[in-house]
Amino acid sequence: MLATAAPARDDGRYANSPLKSWFESLRSEFGLCCSDADGSFVADVDWESDHGHYRVRIGEEWAVVPDGAVVTQPNKVGRAMVWRRYIDGHPLVRCFMPGSMM
Repeated sequence: MLATAAPARDDGRYANSPLKSWFESLRSEFGLCCSDADGSFVADVDWESDHGHYRVRIGEEWAVVPDGAVVTQPNKVGRAMVWRRYIDGHPLVRCFMPGSMM
């Protein structure tokens, strides 16, 4: 089974959402998560933790989440999210917020 990330874009539909300011405040050691990348929800089968370190499947590739990319604020949406960009065609994780895996 291959799950794909669903985009969590703010195209104006969420202007009045009570979570809008919370999303805009999310940051990792690499800066604000939403400043230059849109977040995507990640299915539970597409991320994992091993001894406190994370990796996430983006497309067909597993990407290691740098420790500095982990968002430490409580997750108000419950689902894992990733903010990514690509370098030389490979995903790089800017921010990652673990989900509850329920």
